[in-house]
Amino acid sequence: MAYIEMYREKIVHNYRFLDNLFKKNHIHWGVVSKLLCGNHLYLKELISLGIREIHDSRLSNLKVIKRIDPDIQTVYIKPPPRRSLRSIVKYADVSFNTEFETIRMISDEATRQNKKHRIIIMIEMGDLREGVMGDRLVEFYSRVFRLPHIEIIGLGTNLNCLHGVMPSHDKLIQLSLYKQLIEARFNKKIPWVSGGTSVAIPLLQKKLLPKGNNHFRIGETLFLGNNLITGEPIKGMKQDVFRLHAEIIELYEKPKVPMGEIGTNVAGETPDINESDYGKTSWRAILDLGLLDISMDNIFPEDKTIRFSGASSDMIVLDLGENRRKYKSGGLVTFRMNYMGILSLLSSNYIGKKVVG
Repeated sequence: MAYIEMYREKIVHNYRFLDNLFKKNHIHWGVVSKLLCGNHLYLKELISLGIREIHDSRLSNLKVIKRIDPDIQTVYIKPPPRRSLRSIVKYADVSFNTEFETIRMISDEATRQNKKHRIIIMIEMGDLREGVMGDRLVEFYSRVFRLPHIEIIGLGTNLNCLHGVMPSHDKLIQLSLYKQLIEARFNKKIPWVSGGTSVAIPLLQKKLLPKGNNHFRIGETLFLGNNLITGEPIKGMKQDVFRLHAEIIELYEKPKVPMGEIGTNVAGETPDINESDYGKTSWRAILDLGLLDISMDNIFPEDKTIRFSGASSDMIVLDLGENRRKYKSGGLVTFRMNYMGILSLLSSNYIGKKVVG
């Protein structure tokens, strides 16, 4: 079985780096755990870091978190589906909201459960995913804050998630101004302006984050240590918290060009044939994972001499050239992954999960 490893010392290092950064700037933050796909082993490691607030977009993942530590503040980070409100009030202490009728139903459910449910009102700032339009915010807030068992603890926004609209100084100032407007108009305090995600960390480091933006939700940068604006590593952070290891289940020297009439493969692709490869051979390794688990676009062999030859549902074929590294059947090939690669692998029941360190 192919397996993915989390390196404990490296995620501890990244967590401390971020925690120090946010404390120095007087910013509250929570970790977005959706990358971990509710994996109990990895969530326990996450909680052991000292995290007291975890965000996720899957209700089943929040259930696992509450089973591990009921005192963790859990945040449901997409507009709640109405058919799931009973469980959302039970397992999520906070939720992101944009629909008044949904919040009214949450209020009713929270009343039945005798709980105070906290919400963050999400505002549309240009990326055109979830969010109340800014010119309707005052009227929206005026209706929501009267509801029983509902506490509005923040105004937030999501940027760079759908259309790639980047957070900017101007947009985040605008978010802070919405908070000031609401507080002045209704004489109500709103603790959080939640405009910060991983993509906004470079603004914070360059001291371009407007004051008042005091809450961040961090996922990708904790696990990958990357600047999401430039794509480069953040100095002082680790980029290799996760590694994938896949076993070679066949290794033969074979022709470089397929033999026979060429059609489409199981992925609906027709391979391009390089005529210069006719009559040539190379060592080809088959790995014990395939398209069911991962797209080849999202994994990167640590051995730079390896090339992808193709994949089917359960197997990936590598071109090892002359096999100068002396790979053998039964040996392992190691890969780095991007965010979507890790997410894909952790959502697969066919990939082993381990912690190292």
